[in-house]
Amino acid sequence: MTRFIQVFCILFILLLTQVVLARKTSMKPSKPCKRIVLYLHDTMFNGTNGFNATSATVANGTKLGNFKFGLLAVFDDPMTIDNHLLSPPVARAQGFYFYDMKTTYNAWFGYSLIFNSTKYKGTINIMGADMMDETTRDLSVVGGTGDFFMTRGIATFRTDIFQGFAYFRVQMDIKLFECY
Repeated sequence: MTRFIQVFCILFILLLTQVVLARKTSMKPSKPCKRIVLYLHDTMFNGTNGFNATSATVANGTKLGNFKFGLLAVFDDPMTIDNHLLSPPVARAQGFYFYDMKTTYNAWFGYSLIFNSTKYKGTINIMGADMMDETTRDLSVVGGTGDFFMTRGIATFRTDIFQGFAYFRVQMDIKLFECY
């Protein structure tokens, strides 16, 4: 009986070691299979700039705090490969964001990057919290279509310019780790 227990313990330890080693190797950070750096240009509708506006408030903020808490905006923003607003767009960012913190500026984004160019076709879906006080923020790439079918990764935001509530430009460093 003691021989059986000894063999059982040895086999259990070997199995446990294999599970731990297998898990450890799968968690190694890997090099992205695709990396794209783009600039998002957002021009908020102010009542007079309908031709140039790319986003609009659809639900006003509440009186809870001074940070636009509850404000909901939808957008259809051009994405360029450089930081010039008048550069030809390589994609469109279409979705929404809402301000979700009463004590500082913080927004939650949900949108799709829609590519229709000679280089890429398809979409990349991005969602997550944009903690605007931070220098860089990571949002999740949760899927895609076309050239980005079922992709996963990280979109790192860095505010390039901010002109009050009227206009902002964000650099997005998109690193894809699952490419099919």
